[in-house]
Amino acid sequence: MPDGAAIVILVRSTLLTLNDAVRSGNFTVLRDVAAPGFRDANTAARLSQIFASLMRDRIDLAPVAIASPQLAEAPAIDPKTGMLTIKGAFVLVARRLDFTVVYQNVRGSWLLFGLSTQPAPAAGAAAPPPKKEAAPAKPAPPAKKQAQARETAPPVESEQRLPWQDGG
Repeated sequence: MPDGAAIVILVRSTLLTLNDAVRSGNFTVLRDVAAPGFRDANTAARLSQIFASLMRDRIDLAPVAIASPQLAEAPAIDPKTGMLTIKGAFVLVARRLDFTVVYQNVRGSWLLFGLSTQPAPAAGAAAPPPKKEAAPAKPAPPAKKQAQARETAPPVESEQRLPWQDGG
């Protein structure tokens, strides 16, 4: 299991790569840095369609570079698949970005295997209901089923320490 700092780096780097793709309209790098199952299931064009509303709504994810993630639950590795799932939210300017990211360990590196984002209004901000964005990976072989992205629970309050660092 990656430590707390590595978890934050994984999530931030994934969402910043998504931000670059959304801003440029080019999803090739997001696809190319992902796990083989993700690459097999998603062309750059398909990813562009999946995340079209982020482009259309001009959602800027750059603030995740300095914002602290609020994790909905402790990161967990599925004992059956070996997939690492991280769920939470970033509170950005006037909105919140809920996320679920699934990583696969490939030759010692955690690579993107599934990604779900859902922009939502920040507490007190009025906005229309968000549309959920998801880029699933191709189903893995039977021994390694893909972890399903689920809606996240409300984010937990976080200051300096990440929620799972406070006692376990």
